[in-house]
Amino acid sequence: MDGMHGYSDDKQAYLTRLRRIEGQVRGLQRMVEEDAYCIDVLTQVSAATRALQAVALGLLEDHIGHCVKDAISAGGPEAEEKVKEASAAIARLVRS
Repeated sequence: MDGMHGYSDDKQAYLTRLRRIEGQVRGLQRMVEEDAYCIDVLTQVSAATRALQAVALGLLEDHIGHCVKDAISAGGPEAEEKVKEASAAIARLVRS
């Protein structure tokens, strides 16, 4: 492999999104510290969770479109391993 990851072209966008999520989590901490209403906290937890899921799905799409596709094109045992790896990642996302 060339050392590049599937998300390399979108790295800055991912970092921006993750920083925004980090801010959401800090906001959640502040809400709990300030004894915010439970439903308001849960609403924000849901928003942060959806944002993380969107990042995860984007990364998965990039992985399949880059790493898995390249491995399948090259063939051999690496192709099978990359498909298994992607399937395991999908299973983890579905369970979360």
